[in-house]
Amino acid sequence: MSAVNKPVNQKAWFLILPVILCVAFSAIVPLMTVVNYSVQDIISPERRVFVGTEWFVAVMRDSELHSALLRQLLFSLAVLAVELPLGVLLALSMPAQGWKSSAVLVVVALSLLIPWNVVGTIWQIYGREDIGLLGHTLHQLGINYSYTGNATDAWLTVLVMDVWHWTPLVALLGFAGLRSIPDAYYQAARIDGASKLAVFRYIQLPKMRGVLMIAVLLRFMDSFMIYTEPFVLTGGGPGNATTFLSQYLTQKAVGQFDLGPAAAFSLIYFLIILLLCFILYNWMQSVGTQNPEETGHA
Repeated sequence: MSAVNKPVNQKAWFLILPVILCVAFSAIVPLMTVVNYSVQDIISPERRVFVGTEWFVAVMRDSELHSALLRQLLFSLAVLAVELPLGVLLALSMPAQGWKSSAVLVVVALSLLIPWNVVGTIWQIYGREDIGLLGHTLHQLGINYSYTGNATDAWLTVLVMDVWHWTPLVALLGFAGLRSIPDAYYQAARIDGASKLAVFRYIQLPKMRGVLMIAVLLRFMDSFMIYTEPFVLTGGGPGNATTFLSQYLTQKAVGQFDLGPAAAFSLIYFLIILLLCFILYNWMQSVGTQNPEETGHA
C-alpha cells in the first residue's frame, strides 16, 4: 500500500523542457504563422484583410496544382517501385562480414554524403551532350537525348538521379535487417534443404519487413518533398514536366509573392503528406499481419 501512495518525482520533465522549447520555436510558431497567413490577404506589411477559407477554395480549384499533385504522386510511386527492390537486391549482394563488408558499406554510402544541390549539379553536367558522359554517350549511340528540351527525358533523368542518390539508404537499412537474423535460421534452412528463394521468402524478407517499412516511409516522404535536385537540374522544366509540389509552392510564395494562397497550399501539402503516410503505414501493417513470419515452412 505504501508503494501505491508513494509520490512520483516529476522533476524529470525539466530534462525535456529544452526539447519542448526548441520544437515550439522551430515548428509550432512557424506553423501558427502559416495558419495566420492562410486566412488573410497580405496587401502590405501593415495592411491585411481577413478572407477566411477563400484561399483554400482557390487553391483546391487550381488546375496547375492538380497537375503538380499527379506528377508528384507518379514520381514518388516510381521512386518506391525502383529503389525498394534495387536496394534489397544490393543489400543481399553485400558481403556479410570482414574488411570487404566495411569497404562496400563505405562505397555504397558515398552518394548519401553528397549535398542535394551538388547532386543536381553533377547530373546537370553528366547529362550534357558536349562534356557529359551520359549525354555524349547517348548522342554517339544515335539517341536523341535532351533533359532540357524533352519532357520525358527530363522526368526520367530526375528519376534516375534520385535512384542513384537514395537507393543506398534502402540498401543500408536492408543490410542492417539482414545482419539481425540469427545464424540458427540459416542453419535450419540448410538442414531442410531450402532453396535461396525459399530462404529469402520465409526468413530474410519477414525479418527485413520492419526496416523496409521505415525505408518506404522515409523515401516516400522525402520524394514527395523533393525540391533542390530537380530545381538545380531542370529548373522545373521543360515547361512544367519536373515542377513538383514543392517547386509549385515556392513559385507561389517567392516568385508571385502570393503569401495567402501559398500558406493555404502549404497546409494542404502538409495534410496530404500526413494522410498518404498514414494510409501507407496502415496498409503495410495490414500486409504484415496477413503474412506473418513462417520460417518453419522454408
